[in-house]
Amino acid sequence: RLGRTLRACRPGAGSAALAAAAGGLALAPLSCGPGNVAFCEGKVQQRPSDLAKPKPQTPLDIRLGVTKAEDVNYRLRWGIIGCGPISSDWCKCLKEVPGAVLEVVAARDPKKAAAFAKDHGVARSCASYADLIADPSVDIVYIGTITPLHKEQVLMALKAGKHVLCEKPLTENAADARELYELAEAKGVMLVEGLWTRYFPAVEHARFAVEEGVIGDVRMVQADFPELCYAVQYAPLFFGSAERPSAVASAGSGDGGSGAVLRYGNRGCAVLSFPSWQCEVPEVCEIIGTKGRITLDKWGMHPTRITIRLTPDLCWDEPQGHTSAAQNGVLPHMEQYTYPLPEPSGLPA
Repeated sequence: RLGRTLRACRPGAGSAALAAAAGGLALAPLSCGPGNVAFCEGKVQQRPSDLAKPKPQTPLDIRLGVTKAEDVNYRLRWGIIGCGPISSDWCKCLKEVPGAVLEVVAARDPKKAAAFAKDHGVARSCASYADLIADPSVDIVYIGTITPLHKEQVLMALKAGKHVLCEKPLTENAADARELYELAEAKGVMLVEGLWTRYFPAVEHARFAVEEGVIGDVRMVQADFPELCYAVQYAPLFFGSAERPSAVASAGSGDGGSGAVLRYGNRGCAVLSFPSWQCEVPEVCEIIGTKGRITLDKWGMHPTRITIRLTPDLCWDEPQGHTSAAQNGVLPHMEQYTYPLPEPSGLPA
């Protein structure tokens, strides 16, 4: 589910072992005006002097020199715990990775594991989770079971010296997650939460644009999704994880929906909404800055489109300091890119 490209998980590779999803960073710009500029209709203004900078051509881990593009060929033998639809998606994606080997699978029901192995081209199945984790031919364990089982299974794998990729949410509380990461550090192995959103090229593009200052200083992040993890993740992603929120306010619960505001000191706020599943959920993330804003959509948990809107130069002369394009009766400069989701990954089951 995290995409076609997987980096090597070996001592020293660290958490950067998983790279961008959706078959790399091939760009597909969309526009309804010249080049990537979309004015479409309304009052046309001059382009801002600080146009969007070049797009990232590689995932973050490669840009930082932590891993290399050719590491995708590193031979890595996978043990799969759990035989549900998410594990199925992951096995399909692993087949696109040259160095990945589907070594063994285990489930609560050995017959189900055997059938899964046959259907997905896994070399063999195990009678139990413990047998899989103890198997010396397994380098890394993928855990695709239900959340209440994650901590126990991750602990077993880490204690056995295995790298681990565990489906989100990693644990049911922060204390358990901290315990697992500390153990992984002590064992010198990798532990990654499989929050696939982070590995999509559109998200990588947005992170790169924010790091490069394309939209200025981030002042607000808005996101929505019925499950908390998909909306909440965007706050530390774009405000950074070094600083914890200085205040949190929340309201609502259940089918009526809920929401939360996270204050990051004087820097800004994250406004997060958690609508009911019985709604036409927007599934959009907006990163709002002093020079522009970024929209991630189609859809919020697996964005395939990024739109960058930049404030025109003429807006900086507004006497009251209302610099948004809307307050000045003009349209922002707009650039839009799509990153189609490739097969065999498709949408999650």
